[in-house]
Amino acid sequence: MANMKTLKIERITQQGSLSAQIARQLEASIANGQIAVGDKLPTESELCDMFGVSRTAVREAIAHLRSLGLIETRRGIGTRVIQTRQAAPSPARRISAHTVEDILHVLELRLTLEPRAAALAAERHDEEDVQRLESAHAAFMEAVKQGRQARHEDYQFHHALIEATHNPFFMAFYEPLSQEAIPRARLVDHELNVEAARRYLEMVAGEHQAILDAVLSRDPERAEQAVRQHFSRARQTYSAYR
Repeated sequence: MANMKTLKIERITQQGSLSAQIARQLEASIANGQIAVGDKLPTESELCDMFGVSRTAVREAIAHLRSLGLIETRRGIGTRVIQTRQAAPSPARRISAHTVEDILHVLELRLTLEPRAAALAAERHDEEDVQRLESAHAAFMEAVKQGRQARHEDYQFHHALIEATHNPFFMAFYEPLSQEAIPRARLVDHELNVEAARRYLEMVAGEHQAILDAVLSRDPERAEQAVRQHFSRARQTYSAYR
């Protein structure tokens, strides 16, 4: 396990996302070798004490680092560092230039719309919204587990998020995009890299979990940041195909 005494950890401020602050510090410690490949991270309880935060914030930070491919968690073993730099799994072998531009245009639009929608969803959701969001996330996870591309399930999760704003104009703006809003929906099967796509979807699942946790915690700032991070990462991924 990493030597906690040598880690340069700062107590978390109450400004901004707690989990994002934790993730940034741990990511920096991994990148600079303070926590080496093969080392175990401190336990949840130890991280809570180190940062002065709740288990929820620590778990969200760990989920984010896992989505980046920096760590892995195994039952009975703990959480270990598996690489020092962010993994960037590419869901496709190649994408046509025209398709890439379409994907980036849609992501640009969604990056403008959905972070604010997530903040409103965090403030306004009711029990029916909770059921829709949790059901959509569970369906996405099951689709990934079955080796499917989860295009429909991905769209349904974001549709439920928009619906939870209780603002019909958000929905009127979003629904015409339909499932084509999901970048993978624009790809044809021969373009897909099956193994990389699986890892990519596991990363997306972690990001969805962070969004869901923030919304259900009624934390609009954290929800907005989680969605912004989700789409910014996607835009970076697909920009590499240009």
